[in-house]
Amino acid sequence: MKARSLQDLEAMRRRLAEQQRLAAAEQKAREEAERRAHAERNLFQRAAGDVQPLRVPPRVLLATEPPAPIAVQRQLDDQRVLHEALSDEFDATTLLDIDEALSFRRPGVGVDVTRKLRRGGWSIQGEIDLHGLRRDEAREALGGFLREAGKRGWRCVRVVHGKGLGSPGKTPVLKGKVHGWLMQKDQVIAFVQARADEGGAGAVVVLLRPSVAVGA
Repeated sequence: MKARSLQDLEAMRRRLAEQQRLAAAEQKAREEAERRAHAERNLFQRAAGDVQPLRVPPRVLLATEPPAPIAVQRQLDDQRVLHEALSDEFDATTLLDIDEALSFRRPGVGVDVTRKLRRGGWSIQGEIDLHGLRRDEAREALGGFLREAGKRGWRCVRVVHGKGLGSPGKTPVLKGKVHGWLMQKDQVIAFVQARADEGGAGAVVVLLRPSVAVGA
């Protein structure tokens, strides 16, 4: 019994020593893991050294390219040109007064206006000569002339369209077109055939609505 007890005691001693060894190894492993974790947490601080905060908050100003300018005025001008486009299909004869002067006046405009216009009651401030131009050229030229007249604040202008003596059949084609184009322009109040000394049947005197001249 005594020998057996000594053997058991020795075995217990060995097991206890093994447990202590394992416990020490685990403790050492935990301490090593904590040391590595601590070293990793302080790695950036050790690499950067002592630092001081900036007195001015960090701010980066990026230079941005300004957006391309939008040609608003050009868009408005293009829209206005489209709005003021003149048609060749307009029948001027339906609105012309039946008289020897082939006069025209807007609804609400008294006959005294065309009478005064025929007598030269307004001074002619500008003139355009469409004689000899093709139809498309004449239409564009007349539209541009009237826009310019509006900018200048002109009230009375003369449009020379010719008598059509050089046209096939000596028919004044451009004359009728000019009448139709003028009627389509809201700024035209009235027009009459020019007097003999102003071009006669080859021209019309046009009265325009009042407008503010550019730069006035």
